Amino acid sequence: MEAATELALRLRAAANARLAGQEPLLLAAAPLVALLAARAIHAAAASVADRGLRAVLVALVMATIKLVPGVSAYIAAEKSKVVEQLQSGSGSARKNLRTQLPDVGAPDGVIGELQALKDKDVKWQGKCSGTVYISGSESDGHFALINKAYSMFSHTNPLHQDVFKSVAHLEAEVVAMTAALLGSKEKASGGQICGNMTSGGTESILLAVKTSRDYMQSKKGIKKPEMIIAESAHSAYDKAAQYFNIKVRRVPVNKEFLADVKGFRRCINGNTIMMVGSAPGFPHGLIDPIEELGELASQYGICLHVDLCLGGFVLPFARKLGYPIPPFDFSVKGVTSISTDVHKYGLAPKGTSTVLYSNHEIRKHQFVAVTEWTGGLYVSPTMAGSRPGGLIAGAWAAMMSLGLNGYLESTSQIMEVSKKIQKGIDDIPGLFVIGKPDMTVVAFGSDAVDIFEVNDIMSSKGWHLNALQRPNSLHICVTLQHVAIYEEFLRDLRDSVNTVKANPGPISGGMAPIYGAAGKMPDRGTVRELLVEFMDSSC
Repeated sequence: MEAATELALRLRAAANARLAGQEPLLLAAAPLVALLAARAIHAAAASVADRGLRAVLVALVMATIKLVPGVSAYIAAEKSKVVEQLQSGSGSARKNLRTQLPDVGAPDGVIGELQALKDKDVKWQGKCSGTVYISGSESDGHFALINKAYSMFSHTNPLHQDVFKSVAHLEAEVVAMTAALLGSKEKASGGQICGNMTSGGTESILLAVKTSRDYMQSKKGIKKPEMIIAESAHSAYDKAAQYFNIKVRRVPVNKEFLADVKGFRRCINGNTIMMVGSAPGFPHGLIDPIEELGELASQYGICLHVDLCLGGFVLPFARKLGYPIPPFDFSVKGVTSISTDVHKYGLAPKGTSTVLYSNHEIRKHQFVAVTEWTGGLYVSPTMAGSRPGGLIAGAWAAMMSLGLNGYLESTSQIMEVSKKIQKGIDDIPGLFVIGKPDMTVVAFGSDAVDIFEVNDIMSSKGWHLNALQRPNSLHICVTLQHVAIYEEFLRDLRDSVNTVKANPGPISGGMAPIYGAAGKMPDRGTVRELLVEFMDSSC
């Protein structure tokens, strides 16, 4: 003990002697400088771990370049040119906008003016990927039915349940019928499936993420939440992450373009609140390995959300029709929430989706309750306070009018056409289908031509396809609108590929150069700025 004390005294004396000649202010500042340096190194390491070394270095180089006089102004001018080209390609520029109320109302002319504006929309019948899922004319048949149902309840608001009890009843039935399609009647589901209607897939996803965050905070005390998604997961999860301050762990897809379960496992840590699987994913129409993800979620005690926004009203019926559909719903152990859109293949009016939970304990974390407002006690189930009861009625009318037989018939048609389109694309020299589509989304690329130049030619023929990246590709989301004209689509696609082969290079006014450059641009921050500038000038 005495030896240790003596050693400590000697060390102190040596240190004091060595530092005796140093400036006192320097000695006082040294620990602070060391702390700041340590924090900077930690932040840099965290940024590299989160974004990758290449992305961090590119961002640093770009930030340095922008410090050069004149460079920032040049970049801003070039971005402005690109935004203008994007606007011209999308027709989104705002022109001749009315900016104030008319001095005198003109009720007799309102409908005529609306019709005149509507007549300027592009011809969407049959030539849009997704977008409109109902077949036929918008003035009769199923369209007329759901429009009539909407008009009957256009004045209602489920916020006022004491007044509009009918709408609350309709919502409960839509949720229950949707849940039954997705495994609520299966013993494995636990028998507590519950949920709410929302304005669309994005709101359903936002609510599922927010609910999972709050549930895991109450269960495990997680204060710095993280979620794990495949790079093919919908961009709504990035929106949720930004809204709710959640870190995204993005995992590359495997060689089959599916969520990589091993990659997910490597990302799980003490801050993980949830994982996401898609059935199918928007880009390629492929179903992630939901069962394996469920096992992982159960093992680590975290939430698993299944994105069925596209597949919720197709996969249950495709399975009944005999298609080889892997497990995807609440019958899978570990699934805690599901989002599914009624306004897509449910053939309901736009603005209708559902978010479902495996039990009430989880769903309670979705609600917002306020007790200290002078306006009284307040509680709301979804992001919106007031909600359009007309849309709920329209969704209910769609589901009741179609029934099991109607959905089986529509699913049979679109699945059959999807397989014909897939085969037709495979038969076009120079094109290839990405992965093995499980449903009604068929993505395709090319090893012979610029696929975005093909898209420009298709656009000139009136088609509106979705442009994808990593890899550069296109997809068509098959709907009932395509059943009668899928052969025309394949003919136009073959002709477009041949045109590009014979005359490679961008066409005047085409978007191929922008899409191609955006995909190759290493500085993703600049791409993001372009998107924000475009949106700011378009809405």
